[in-house]
Amino acid sequence: MNKFAYCSASALIFGAALAGCSGKASFETAQQSGQNPPLPSPKDFLMPPMQVPTGTGWQPGQSPKVAEGLKIERIANGLMHPRQLLALPNGDVLVVESNGPGEEPATTPKQVIAGKVKNLSGKGGKGGNRITLLRAKPGGGEWEKHVFIENLHSPFGVQLIGDTLYVANTGSIVKFPYRTGQTQITAPGVEFTDLPSTVNHHWTKALLASPDGKKLYVGVGSNSNITENGMDIEYRRAAVLEVDVATGGSRIFASGLRNPTGLQWEPHSGKLWAIVNERDEIGADLVPDYMTSVQEGGFYGWPYSYYGQNVDRRVMPQRPEMVAKALKPDYALGSHVAALGLMFSGKNALPATYQDGAFVSEHGSWDRSPLSGYEVVFVGFQEGKAVGKPKVVVSGFHSDDEKSLYGAPVGLAQDKQGALLIADDVGDVVWRVTAQ
Repeated sequence: MNKFAYCSASALIFGAALAGCSGKASFETAQQSGQNPPLPSPKDFLMPPMQVPTGTGWQPGQSPKVAEGLKIERIANGLMHPRQLLALPNGDVLVVESNGPGEEPATTPKQVIAGKVKNLSGKGGKGGNRITLLRAKPGGGEWEKHVFIENLHSPFGVQLIGDTLYVANTGSIVKFPYRTGQTQITAPGVEFTDLPSTVNHHWTKALLASPDGKKLYVGVGSNSNITENGMDIEYRRAAVLEVDVATGGSRIFASGLRNPTGLQWEPHSGKLWAIVNERDEIGADLVPDYMTSVQEGGFYGWPYSYYGQNVDRRVMPQRPEMVAKALKPDYALGSHVAALGLMFSGKNALPATYQDGAFVSEHGSWDRSPLSGYEVVFVGFQEGKAVGKPKVVVSGFHSDDEKSLYGAPVGLAQDKQGALLIADDVGDVVWRVTAQ
């Protein structure tokens, strides 16, 4: 996150000063996907190259493109920046509507530009600070919408354990009583445990319950790109936290993960996996965002190194002893795709090629030209490991000339019929994908 694309809009913001816009990528996204992506030399920029399509939303009758053998339909419209989805056991689906709290101080010219870019792209849309419940209608078509919980504070992750619903606001986890079938929760949320919130460069907090319901895992992004706000502000950041459900106590489970935006259990190995957005401003081909199994006590490099032990010379002081400990991620997704949604699926309502693997939604970035991401892909798994290249499942979120942005995929879920559900926070839509 904090990855929005920008170049056509540069004349509006910076005039002709952005000579960096000529920094085109040398690799296609697929070339930098897999276990061993090519990593070119880092580049230095006065202002890093950026490109952003203008957010336009979807026109009536318009929808994303799907791979052969699939169909897509709109099941909810007019939402307020839908970010995450949770399929409930009874078939209802929760939609978290949210955006950043807008509290991060703009201390550099880049941050001022980023705010303007975000608004131009449509990714700065006002979040609802609420959760909406969707319920399928017997006759099909758009689903019923019910405002389920209101007055949240930049929520993102949501999980159900028994009869308690946990919601990760940007600064705390709150809990609510849940009753199957209800369409609204009016009981006030009770704060369960605090989360890092100061400055909030990366505000989202991914949330995942352990299979036994005894732990919650929280993805917490860094408070900077590469420590420009100092290391003190990074305490309990760029990490996956483990929270004890009985006590609310927490510990750092794994660290060095710049922005872990999605957490899931891989069903065959039982291991925790995360999608991670890597650092910016060293080139259109660096650094690949990735997904990886998350080892307890593991360190994954940020800020001192990337993709294993490739040193980031911008970070001061250097820490070679930390670089030596850095684990290499399992699977690259391509540079600056900005992965925001992860869902493992064994069996679903899509064709056979989309069984037994991971769906990843790629929100798209501001640090690459031509554009990367802005699609949902599928990565096959064998014996708990990612194999092969990503297959594009849903695309067409921007125009062919890369000037207009219709939508951007974020959260993913699988409904009770096995369909793939996609939250689209630029189009303010939830999409449903099945076999044709």
